[in-house]
Amino acid sequence: MQGLSLASLRKNPALIPLYVCVGIGAIGAVYYTARLALRSPEVTWSRKNNPEPWEEYRNKQHKFYSPVRDYSKVESQAPKFSE
Repeated sequence: MQGLSLASLRKNPALIPLYVCVGIGAIGAVYYTARLALRSPEVTWSRKNNPEPWEEYRNKQHKFYSPVRDYSKVESQAPKFSE
């Protein structure tokens, strides 16, 4: 197919911004998916080492972005579960 080799990209330089934008979008999607899988309190990778991962976030900020607010001093509204 045209536009997939370096020789054809040299003939059609208008395709270069398209490839750059698609590449940046793909990298952003992979980064965000990995961030959700690794940093989210709803996901646990080892049930034996961390049986209740949500307890770590009881008094921490859980939002992706929050204006200046210290969540360590706020009383948590989360219920305390016990087995």
